[in-house]
Amino acid sequence: MADVPTPTDPFQSGAATPPGEAVEPNSPRLNQTRAGVKPKALPDLDADLSDPRLYFNRELSHLQFNVRVLEQALDEAHPLLNRLMFLLIFSSNMDEFFEIRVAGLKHQIALGDLSTGPDGRSPRALLAEISQVAHEQVARQYQILNDALIPALHTQGLRFRRRDDWTAAQRAWIQAFFSSEIMPVISPIGLDPSHPFPRLVNKSLNFIVELEGKDAFGRQGGLAILPAPRSLPRVIALPSELCETGFSEYVFLSSMIHAHAGEVFPGMTVRGCYQFRLTRNADLAVDPDEVSDLASALRGELLARRYGSGVRLEVADNCPDRLAAFLLKQFELDEADLYRVDGPVNLTRMISALGELDRPDLQYRPFSPGLPKLLRKKESLFDAIAAGDILLHHPFQAFSPVEDLLHEAARDSSVLAIKQTLYRTGADSGIVNALVEAASHGKEVTVVIELRARFDEADNLALASRLQEAGAIVIYGVMAYKTHAKMMHIVRRERGRLRHYAHLGTGNYHARTARLYTDYSLLTANASLCADVHKVFQQLSGMGRAQHIDRLLHAPFTLHERLVAMIEREAEHARRGRRAQLIIKCNSLTEPKLIQALYRASQAGVECELIIRGMCCLRPGMPGVSENIRVRSIIGRFLEHTRVFHFHNDGKSETWCSSADFMARNMFHRVETAFPLLDRKLAERVRKDLETYLVDNCQSWLLQPDGSYLKQQPCDSAAISAQETLLYAYAAKA
Repeated sequence: MADVPTPTDPFQSGAATPPGEAVEPNSPRLNQTRAGVKPKALPDLDADLSDPRLYFNRELSHLQFNVRVLEQALDEAHPLLNRLMFLLIFSSNMDEFFEIRVAGLKHQIALGDLSTGPDGRSPRALLAEISQVAHEQVARQYQILNDALIPALHTQGLRFRRRDDWTAAQRAWIQAFFSSEIMPVISPIGLDPSHPFPRLVNKSLNFIVELEGKDAFGRQGGLAILPAPRSLPRVIALPSELCETGFSEYVFLSSMIHAHAGEVFPGMTVRGCYQFRLTRNADLAVDPDEVSDLASALRGELLARRYGSGVRLEVADNCPDRLAAFLLKQFELDEADLYRVDGPVNLTRMISALGELDRPDLQYRPFSPGLPKLLRKKESLFDAIAAGDILLHHPFQAFSPVEDLLHEAARDSSVLAIKQTLYRTGADSGIVNALVEAASHGKEVTVVIELRARFDEADNLALASRLQEAGAIVIYGVMAYKTHAKMMHIVRRERGRLRHYAHLGTGNYHARTARLYTDYSLLTANASLCADVHKVFQQLSGMGRAQHIDRLLHAPFTLHERLVAMIEREAEHARRGRRAQLIIKCNSLTEPKLIQALYRASQAGVECELIIRGMCCLRPGMPGVSENIRVRSIIGRFLEHTRVFHFHNDGKSETWCSSADFMARNMFHRVETAFPLLDRKLAERVRKDLETYLVDNCQSWLLQPDGSYLKQQPCDSAAISAQETLLYAYAAKA
């Protein structure tokens, strides 16, 4: 095999700049130029497809996705408030990354588990790399906020007032607000032998305060902890009469507390007040061998989540080293776990404030999701579905038909039974309302609720209770396997016989996220598909050996095996000199055997187009191994969430939609489905959708052999945004 390139640091924060191109000093831009880094030569890998050098690390790849999200905050193609939203989403993503991924690595090290992934990195080495990248990107995040977004917001009449910039009238109002709204609910905690360091809630805003003097009991001043009330918003709007003409002005709760900390400790002198925030391990550990009641076990774990072991400490950048060291000691953290930030430590909480801003000129244009013609023609959804399969592409097309189908079924005296899976659905869900209505009308309603949907466990427990009270049968799936499949099954009596209807989707039954995430929904009365859906529900609710399923692919039984076989089939076509192509679109690609199958396909000459939004452990563009593989990530207005697998198959193409990503957990540890698009027109439509993503040159990032991502540019060609193109094609026309 010819020499192949050797990677530079696969997860460097920026690409190299060609000679002669100047780079602005301290620029926050991720990729300075259109040119990528030219990798150096690697030794011959001799086609060993398990060689660690052929795999990117999944955690570092996950970080790279978060960096691409952060990069959107600098992209002036997005409206200004949406750029700010991307920056805040980066904060939220990083919170979860530390709560789950970093916490998992720390736990692995604590247990003495030195096992490595396909990339061969040890847990300690990986943790050190994560720390380096995370520190760089968090610093960059605050640089973008302070140097780019806040000045841009100011030019648009939105101002965040710092303490030293308050007017006299504003100071008086803030003083009154503090006395009436904050002081009554604040609880300072002095640190002394009778008041040890408190247990602080995960991700809560707190202050460490240095005090001088004696209190009412004669205790000498020292240190105190001041937790910010969690019931109060983190950003507070100033009254319009106190704002400069033409401006809407805001102050941070942290600034208010900081300015008036002395009032919390009367008679004492505040020598310093510094905000900090602790991120804890938030993963839930439920041992299937030791649990008899999953719901009760999860309720206990949810309480423990708020006080898991510490994994990250954020402090104000002006916090003295001695106080930062004191906090690190309290939380049993190392210096590498400390993040000094130039701004509020809890940026994620700003997301709620954005929803209250009435500035449509600074946000994406609103749109009305479209409806297929068949749904506009038929009064009954059952009649429409019986006439032929219906495919919806959210959010460009409405999610409401899915909810409407359930509501119609709930009120239809001919409907006998409804079965439904719920993974994430929202606390106030039209889906759940319809299921409750159906159960109250005496229909057989069975709901498989996955209680272990991360960070939605509490909502799902509440939904389960509500459905049970209405008379529905609630099942928590299979203990060792999360139920991640998106399925609905309806049985209806028509002309003296039973007719079956089904919904299969790539996304959750969640009306709000259906306006933010791209997903496919198939409404069908196809007898074989509906029979398969019925069998999967039977497996989830009952016991027995796996049944033969005709059309669906079903994890953990047939999905992985068939996907590998279909990739291998494409490779065989290539070996026989036929045209061979596959297009895979999913959120993550990490499962080694699927990656190796794709490597073999590339070696055989298959044109492999991979659209992977987030983590990708496959290294593309390696001569002799993956030179026929291209990996792109689309980051834009909507979160790309569709899972679609298209195989050319020597002209007899197959197109599948799925609830599963190319990850080990989806293939072996979850209940998942992949469903074929049997209607050729629908399959052709999805293929064209995929090809639209392949020509995107506005929001597409190409993964390079060295691990960096290169943003595509329109250059001299027409600008093509896949999401905008699909929005124009499918959304309702004004």
